[in-house]
Amino acid sequence: MTVKPRSLPFILAVLLLMLHAPAGFAASARNDHPLAPDFTLPTSSGPVSLHDFRGKVVYVDFWASWCGPCRQSFPWMSTMANKYAADGLVIISINLDKNREAAGEFLEQFHPPFIVSFDPAGKTAVAFGVDAMPSSFIVSRTGRIVFSHEGFELSRAAAIEDRIKEALASDQNQ
Repeated sequence: MTVKPRSLPFILAVLLLMLHAPAGFAASARNDHPLAPDFTLPTSSGPVSLHDFRGKVVYVDFWASWCGPCRQSFPWMSTMANKYAADGLVIISINLDKNREAAGEFLEQFHPPFIVSFDPAGKTAVAFGVDAMPSSFIVSRTGRIVFSHEGFELSRAAAIEDRIKEALASDQNQ
């Protein structure tokens, strides 16, 4: 196919429009929410598997005892767990410490009301593509990752909560 010089500006304009299309339009035009990798990990009360929570919205959070922002995210996640459990939110935190004692000392400070699992080998973090600590993923009731973020700042907590509420509302009938 030969591109005429006069059609080149038109093609470039169309490409620019496609790049700057609203995110909602792009998401509705194709299914770009990947399935979350399934996992089964140990907890202090037995194994936990992501697939056991199909039909619920799951906030998957990767953390470590040495992570400074995790000290801010744990109280916030506790609030989210208590506030939205009745609406179908489940929080699964995945500790990546190689030293379980360090994780235990961290947990003694926070007493989280959500699931705490352990993955010292980090295989689940690799499957999710975790690059920073903490990293969190919102998994829809249908098992798809609909939002993710790295790090944690209280100034962004309201925006993350909004994404949780969207996931809880949008997946109600699926």
